[in-house]
Amino acid sequence: MSKLEDHFGRWKNREEIAEAMIPMIGRLQREKNVTTTVYSRSLVNKSVIQILKAHRFVKQIEDSELSVVDTFPVLQEVAKLDLGPCRIDIGKLAVEYKKDNRGLSIEEYVRAELAEATSNKGGMPEPTDVVLYGFGRIGRILARLLIEKVGSGNGLRLKAIVVRESGKGDLQKRASLLRRDSVHGPFAGTIAVDEEENAIIANGNFIKVIYSNDPNTIDYTQYGINNAVVIDNTGKWRDVDGLSQHLNRPGVSRVMLTAPGKGDMKNIVHGVNNNIIEDSDKIISAASCTTNAIVPPLKAIEDKFGIEFGHVETVHSYTNDQNLLDNFHKGPRRGRAAPLNMVLTETGAATAAAKALPSLKGKLTGNSIRVPTPNVSMAILNLTLEKETSLEELNEYLRWVSLHSPLQRQVDFVSSPDAVSTDFVGSRHASVIDAEATIVNGRHCVLYVWYDNEFGYSCQVLRILQQISGVEFPAYPKD
Repeated sequence: MSKLEDHFGRWKNREEIAEAMIPMIGRLQREKNVTTTVYSRSLVNKSVIQILKAHRFVKQIEDSELSVVDTFPVLQEVAKLDLGPCRIDIGKLAVEYKKDNRGLSIEEYVRAELAEATSNKGGMPEPTDVVLYGFGRIGRILARLLIEKVGSGNGLRLKAIVVRESGKGDLQKRASLLRRDSVHGPFAGTIAVDEEENAIIANGNFIKVIYSNDPNTIDYTQYGINNAVVIDNTGKWRDVDGLSQHLNRPGVSRVMLTAPGKGDMKNIVHGVNNNIIEDSDKIISAASCTTNAIVPPLKAIEDKFGIEFGHVETVHSYTNDQNLLDNFHKGPRRGRAAPLNMVLTETGAATAAAKALPSLKGKLTGNSIRVPTPNVSMAILNLTLEKETSLEELNEYLRWVSLHSPLQRQVDFVSSPDAVSTDFVGSRHASVIDAEATIVNGRHCVLYVWYDNEFGYSCQVLRILQQISGVEFPAYPKD
């Protein structure tokens, strides 16, 4: 057999295996609310090629490749178990099984590793109603994520979006913006509109479109919405007084802000300080995309090496608050044409980082450069550490953080000399360490951190929502 035939034959075999995995992954999600992943990358609703690429990615962060040939037997055994809601990483299970020296069969190994998931199944919490107040970039991505997460029909339910009516054809236009996105591609499913009920039907989910210019005019219970979490992604109100307008309406139990909160409002970066959320916290902020990108790696560095001081420079994609062409803008420089210029501007992320990680208070400065790209940004962390390290030690530590630490859902790791910004569109991590760009000189280091300032941030918002709604399920295997 020629090498060509050999490689092609293996490829066709792996395609066939991936095809066989899809119905098992789907049934686990629909019937048991079990999310199947490969090194934190969800396989739910993924195509054959996407499944194969998720396995291929493991080569960048582990010492060897991972194949569906390795994970398929694991998935088969997982599918046989009577599991409660959870996340199961079949990639990590497959890799660890290869290293296991107990002489267990694959069935015995999987049952042992998932014993807790079968013995402590528990029950599903009551579904939580969710309302999106605003339907811009973040609002529409959150809608996609919430619809994707519906799974077995329990957990989080997107019941309504609230927008200002823009005129004739508004409902169709809103649906179209959800259906197609120039950055993130087409919606994964089907979307229709119900003109009579003024609703969008997305993958069978009935989403009421409520038109209002004033949150004080809405009675959510009229739409069958109760004890809902309102996610305000307009940025219009950023303090407790302003956001209390939502909280005081019938049918609302909590409010989340997708922007930095002012005053004594808790600014939460999931994975870092989400443990401070209490049941009594009715209004919380998910901070900013940049704060979510820099705080997890900063915490990892602070825990291991200590940070004396540092400077954060963000190279940020332009946003809707900038002008397409030169025009008046209330902020300096932002009035200049966003697609044509690099625009030097301020960022509050360095200061805001201390709200989530108090040990950094007074240690960081920051600035930002807006650049002519529509999505994916970079944070450059120029740090002076308390302890000396080496390039190899620092990168190996950050690789471990991405794989095994409590920050593994926030911090990703890539070691590719060809990586560019578009490679990280759709990343579900808050930040991605570019190992090839890391610089170390004794106690001084420079980290280059990619982040999808839209999608990655929205995933962080969703994680907070899952926590406060009681639908943040355990992950296996335990690290």
